[in-house]
Amino acid sequence: MPPALQDLYTTGFRSQLEQELTGNILPFWMAHTRDEANGGFYGALTNNLEIHNEVPRSAILCARILWTYATAFRKLGNQEYLEMAGWAYNYLRRAFLDPEYGGVYWTVDSSGRPVMNRKHHYAQAFAIYGLSEYYRATGQPESLALAQALFQLLEKHAYDPVEGGYREGSSRKWEALADMRLSDRDLNCRKSMNTLLHVLEGYTNLLRVWDDPALKRQLRALIGTFLQHVIDPATGHFKLFFDDRWNSLLPNLSFGHDIEGSWLLLEAAEVQGDPALVEQVRLAAIRLATAVYQDGLEPDGSLPYEADAHGLVDSDKSWWVQAEAMVGFYNAFQISGEARFARAARRSWDYIQAKMVDRVYGDWIKKLHRDGTPDEASYKVGPWECPYHHSRACFEMLGRLTIKAAPPALPPARSPG
Repeated sequence: MPPALQDLYTTGFRSQLEQELTGNILPFWMAHTRDEANGGFYGALTNNLEIHNEVPRSAILCARILWTYATAFRKLGNQEYLEMAGWAYNYLRRAFLDPEYGGVYWTVDSSGRPVMNRKHHYAQAFAIYGLSEYYRATGQPESLALAQALFQLLEKHAYDPVEGGYREGSSRKWEALADMRLSDRDLNCRKSMNTLLHVLEGYTNLLRVWDDPALKRQLRALIGTFLQHVIDPATGHFKLFFDDRWNSLLPNLSFGHDIEGSWLLLEAAEVQGDPALVEQVRLAAIRLATAVYQDGLEPDGSLPYEADAHGLVDSDKSWWVQAEAMVGFYNAFQISGEARFARAARRSWDYIQAKMVDRVYGDWIKKLHRDGTPDEASYKVGPWECPYHHSRACFEMLGRLTIKAAPPALPPARSPG
């Protein structure tokens, strides 16, 4: 890497990330989101911090807060972070865990009563992610046992032993659902890239603390599912929705999931400890990043949300997409040596600093219109609006920027299409 580029990525960039993480993101969520009267976290906050406690509280928000502050304590050692992680851990156990049938409910109200008691497999995956990270940070044996129990439930009720992969969701009693959509954005389908990606994410973190042969085997099989069925060989992008036999149901592209998946897949391969698999996934990661770079990257360094064969179908700029772009592009630089990816990562950060960081009320604005103005109908804190994407981007980049040079370049990835 040229000395000038190296200096750019290891000095000012790093100090900006540290300040953003410890001076803005982590303090904001501790100061503004805890419901001291009822426990847990408020259902939603607007951009100007107006509380909406009538909004149901989601398991994924609680699990993502748990992951964020467990990671913060493990990496930074601040006791305030441990206390915040413990608050999230205790609330997840008390309000979301189903004492009769196991698993976590999708949503509860401000009193901790279930609002939607179905067992979305996406939520189970995030609970595994947060619980396993809490175990990494604290050694709390109960948190590991809970994560292990959720793994067993997913393997029993979600895994497809014939075609592979994991189905979308179940009822409270783990029975089939007629409508398995996570949100209004989604198709009612049997399998989705999004759920598969976050099962992979949760299983990867669990394998770090539980060297179980069945878990390792299932995670490897899931990596294979992405390589065989989810990555489109014609475009280099993820396919999004599937029937049980992996027929694609919608030709749309999700740039944020593509770039997020590029580095999560490599992370999953690395914990397998198989150099041949790692090399295979490295090439797939570069292919995904290349497709996003060519098809999605805007002149201002941002990524829009979604496109189809005819162009953009959602041109808004979501906070999580920009955060994942920074990590995913930098990961592609690290494994390919291509400087364009390093520049794209830095441009993502510059866009974030200029547009997404809220310098009045704190944290990040979660959704911008294409012209850069905030979407005031979107929450700053809500069922989906969480701290994990952007805090994780800071953690990841701080770790990656300690590497002084990129490895030797791999052969250039083919252009999509």
